[in-house]
Formats: sequence, structure tokens, C-alpha cells
Amino acid sequence: MRKERIAIIDGLRSPIAKANEKFKNMQVDTLASIVIRELVLKSGLSHDEFDEVIVGNVAQPPHASNVAKVIAARSGFSKSTPAMTVNRNCASGMEAITSSALRLWQDEGEIYLACGAESMSNIPFFYNQGYKEFLFGLMSSKTLIQKISILKEFKPSFLKPVIGLVSGLTDPISGMIMGKTAEILAKDFHISREEQDAFSLLSHQKAKKARENGIFTDEILPIIYDDKKGLMLDYDDGVRDTLTIESLKKLKPFFDRRSGTITVGNSSQVSDGASACILMKESTAKKRELKPIGYLKDFSYVGLEAQRMGLGPIFATQKLLKKRRMKLSDFDLIEINEAFAAQVIANIKAFASKEFCAKHFNMRNAMGEIDMDKLNVNGGAVAMGHPVGMSGNRLVVHILKELKRRNLQKGLATLCIGGGQGAALILEVE
Repeated sequence: MRKERIAIIDGLRSPIAKANEKFKNMQVDTLASIVIRELVLKSGLSHDEFDEVIVGNVAQPPHASNVAKVIAARSGFSKSTPAMTVNRNCASGMEAITSSALRLWQDEGEIYLACGAESMSNIPFFYNQGYKEFLFGLMSSKTLIQKISILKEFKPSFLKPVIGLVSGLTDPISGMIMGKTAEILAKDFHISREEQDAFSLLSHQKAKKARENGIFTDEILPIIYDDKKGLMLDYDDGVRDTLTIESLKKLKPFFDRRSGTITVGNSSQVSDGASACILMKESTAKKRELKPIGYLKDFSYVGLEAQRMGLGPIFATQKLLKKRRMKLSDFDLIEINEAFAAQVIANIKAFASKEFCAKHFNMRNAMGEIDMDKLNVNGGAVAMGHPVGMSGNRLVVHILKELKRRNLQKGLATLCIGGGQGAALILEVE
């Protein structure tokens, strides 16, 4: 028995800001609550009508345990509204959507708020173990002599911090920071530095054109980030309007200094942002005479080797297509999150490879070639940025609104997930 489609009534997001810049003084619970308050107001629904708020967030801020409940309270929901934080690394914002869908299919509620949010600016630094033990010993000592004895053990190396962002982007299973997994894919699929830089330039050009044409206007909520000066951001500030292939060529490899091809120019940017959407069953939307921006039809998650986590999109898509008896060519638009240019290119090549599909999926033919005119039509994370908890949610909101703009019907939203997973969603509009 096939499940009823999940109606996505509307979606809204903040601009994506480069980390440690415009949104640096705004914690994730503040940023997300601004977006959610406006979305609920725009929807015409009452806060009391929502059965739960589910928020995808990776960094889990230390000042707000179960940040979803804090966000819900700051967004106007009552104390009786339950809220849950979910973390599936880069797919956390997508996980908020699919967790809501599962609850709807199980008739646990009627209306859900799904959000993805991240403030990468505010991922903290930590004391190293040596300094931690030193401070603990100092605080535990009871006499002046004991304190002096502990103080003599101080070493300057104690002050070297553990950077939370670097730790979070390093997978403990493979022992690799995400950029090194992209280097593996570049080698596996013989992806040149030139290919990656060309892909990155095109992403910026698409995003710039989309912004100039007002494509993002109905999905971005302008955010005031400096009350005193009245400064507001209403666009994704990572997009470089004057980027050239020459400037990309000048950048040095970042993760493998000697023979690498991955640079800061062909990688997604570290960013801050929040995105949210409202979900209910299609039948509920019809009963309420609401017009959704689109529907979630089905989804799949997969696991794969951590050091090649970037191939998550093809593995998740293959599982989903097999389940739904669909073809890659059935989709009118495709969004693959641009963690790295090399990672997206590797998936494009894998989809079109008969050898890859035979080896990994026991298929006679390749899954199919991705029509580049359908892929990331308004740019992606290489240009806009990748606030890890937000991105999956943004992909869903954006592809539905773009399908509607173009009078098209079916979309695929997919991404890779740090640690070795992949996610893929089938989305539709009428």
C-alpha cells in the first residue's frame, strides 16, 4: 500500500551568511526562531495547531540543550508543544522533514514544523585535555601549597584550543576531515582541478543570475543583524559576483598541499543559516483548503564507507528509484548539495557509469546521465554556503518553489552526509 503524499504548505529561510561575519553575534536559536515566527504568521495557522516542532541541528549549542525546544519557545509555541532536535550531520534539516513525515504517516499528529538551522560562527573552541586536568587540579586543591604545586605544572601548550568546527568536520570512523574524502573521489573518478574550478565558477554565476532575477525573493526572509545600525541581510552573501576562473586557479590546495585539487574556492563555504517548512497530509491540506507549494512523495537513506561519503547521493537515489520503480530521467529538476565540486562531479560520473552501477548495484546499465540543465539550476552550496544543519531543508524548499516557477512536476533532492550516509527525496508539485 502506497503512502499518502505529505503536503509541504510553505517554506521560508534566512539568507545564508558567511561564517564569522554578519550573523556571528546571532546564536542558532535566535536565527531559527526569527524564520519560524514569520513562516507561521505567513501560513495563517495558529501555533496551537502544531503537534510538534522538529529541528535539525549538528553543532548542538552548549547553552541550549535540545535546541528545538528553545527555538519553539522563542518562536511563539506554547510550553505544551513538544519539540525534538535531530542530527544526521549534513542531512539534519532533511531529517527534520522526513521525521515529520513518518509521524504524519503513523497518524501521531496532523501538523508539523520542520526546521534546519546552523550557526557555524558559534561552534565553540574547547580546552585541550591537558589544560582541563590542570584547571580541575587547581580548583580541587585546598591549600596554598597545593595550588602553587599545580601552577608549576602549567605549560603554554595548554592554551592551544581544540577547534570545535574542525573536530565536527572530521569523521572519527575514517579519521578524515571531509575535504580529504573529496580528494579520494577526485582521484577515483579522475576529476581534474580544472573541472572542479569550472563547476564552482558556474555555481556562482547561476546563483548571481538567480539573485538578480529575484528567484530567491519568496524563499528568503531578510534578517536584521545589527539593530543599532539598522543593518539587514536579504541575500546569500557568499556568492562572488566578480569571481573568475583565473582567481580560482590562484588558490592553493587546502587539504592535500602537495598533490591535492580541493581548494576553498571549489568547496562549500562555512556559513550560518536557517530554513523551515510546514507539513501535513495531502488530505488534511485539502480539507483545510490550503494550497501547498508541493509534496513529499517518498525518501531513502543509506549508509556507505565513510571515506567516500560524498557518493551518498547516488547510493540513496538508487535505493529510492528501485523502491518506486522510477528512472533518473523521470525528474524535471535535480538538486545535489554541493559539499565539494569534486563530490558532485563524482556523482554525475557515477550515475552515467555502467561499470560503477554494475559493481555497486548489480545493474546491467548505467543509472543514467544527469541533464546538466536540470541540475542545481540556481547554483548551490559552493556559491551560497553550507550551514550543515540547514542545507537539507533549504534544498527541499527551493526545489519545490523552482518546480512551481517553471511549471514542472517532479524533483529529486539529494545530498551526501559526513560519516558515510546519503539521503534522497522525491518531491512533486501539481
